[in-house]
Amino acid sequence: MAKVTFITSEEVKHEVEIQSGFTLMEAALRNDVPGISADCGGACSCGTCHVYVAPEWLEAVGPRSDIEADMLEFTVGPQPNSRLSCQIKITDLLEGLTVRIPNTQY
Repeated sequence: MAKVTFITSEEVKHEVEIQSGFTLMEAALRNDVPGISADCGGACSCGTCHVYVAPEWLEAVGPRSDIEADMLEFTVGPQPNSRLSCQIKITDLLEGLTVRIPNTQY
C-alpha cells in the first residue's frame, strides 16, 4: 500500500491509497481524481493520463519506455518530468509520491 498525492491544475490535492501492483492511473480512476480520463484504459496509446512527476520522485518511478516517450510528444504541455500514469507501477517505495495533473482539454 502506498499513499500518493495528485495535485490538479487548480491546486486541489487528492491524497489516495493504492495497493502495490496497481498503476498510478488506476489509483486516480478508483478514487475519482479529476483530470485523469485514461481513455485507452492503460494501453499507453492516448496520453489522457499525463502527469508531471515531482522532480525528487523521477528516479524512484523509473525511466520512460520508448513507446511512452513517443506518446508524450502528443500530449499538451510535455515537460522533462512528464509521464503517463498508466506506466507507473505502484510499489511500497512510492509512498508519498506527488504528481501534478496538467491543465489540458481533451
